[in-house]
Amino acid sequence: MLDIKVIRTTTPKTKPREDEPLGFGRIFTDHMFIMNYTEGKGWHDARIVPFQNISLSPAAMVYHYGQEMFEGLKAYKAEDGRTLLFRPDMNAKRAINTNKRLCIPEIPVEDFVQAVKAVVKVDEDWIPKAPGTSLYIRPFIIATDEFLGVKPSSTYMFIIILSPSGAYYESGLDPVGIWIEDEYVRAVKGGIGEAKTGGNYAASLAAQVKAHDEGYSQVLWLDGVERKYIEEVGAMNIFFKIDGVVVTPALNGSILPGVTRDSVIQLCKSWGLPVEERKISIDEIYEAQKSGKLEEVWGTGTAAVISPVGKLRWKNEVMIIQDGGIGELSQKLYDTITGIQLGKIEDIYNWTVEVK
Repeated sequence: MLDIKVIRTTTPKTKPREDEPLGFGRIFTDHMFIMNYTEGKGWHDARIVPFQNISLSPAAMVYHYGQEMFEGLKAYKAEDGRTLLFRPDMNAKRAINTNKRLCIPEIPVEDFVQAVKAVVKVDEDWIPKAPGTSLYIRPFIIATDEFLGVKPSSTYMFIIILSPSGAYYESGLDPVGIWIEDEYVRAVKGGIGEAKTGGNYAASLAAQVKAHDEGYSQVLWLDGVERKYIEEVGAMNIFFKIDGVVVTPALNGSILPGVTRDSVIQLCKSWGLPVEERKISIDEIYEAQKSGKLEEVWGTGTAAVISPVGKLRWKNEVMIIQDGGIGELSQKLYDTITGIQLGKIEDIYNWTVEVK
């Protein structure tokens, strides 16, 4: 168990008004969690301090070799006043897998969750209460050695910052348009596609800009070898409902194992829906849409929860899904997951964790 010291700010910020648009990831709370790692000593000096800039040497290894990772989860204010986290242990376990891939020292699950709960508790009054809002939690680790050379760092910082946020998409639950990318590649099996690290997102920017210029919200990536099999969207996992069957790409080493993805699979199975985790080609999706069997498409992720897809652009083909509207299953999944997160629906899966 961590011994976390708390130093509270003497100059608290002005909190957003209840009717003020929050956007996503633009406003930050009064405090942050920091913990250091030193080779031979391990993780040490866990503390909560006022939100502030950090000072690093220009030679810090994170700047030159990209050794860093991050996670994302949320805290919610339930109607009965409780503060709830959604499956934080899953984020902690995924962080361990990312750290192993990037040669970053492991943080035990219980320490990760304790740190999240502690800093959320300190800034609990920053959690917004308006519909569709939450407190976004961003834990991350950076390599801090002052050294120019390709090797794992021997010092690190683990930091958690908090951001009261509105809907990830300004349009809310309105279906988005997705650009299917067949020129650029984000990740391949054996690379770092299954790790949550900034390099994966940097690799996606060129295609993201191209998609935005064409009026699409996100990029759907194909596999990096055959450019044929569907993998994931830039910030989400992807699901298809084809002729009554829920299909999502199988985790193959180049796809991020999403927490919301796992939740959706469990919910669909519990409702008696057939679910397949397998390879699925863009040709199969195109044929399913042409034959009328492609019933729904949606993305899943912590930020957006469920993001219905209204159209897919592949080469010169534009596939309209559900007449551009929200599918029945997409809506049900969104209502159920957000209902559990907000304490409105009984949590029979034991997914929520109260911050006390």
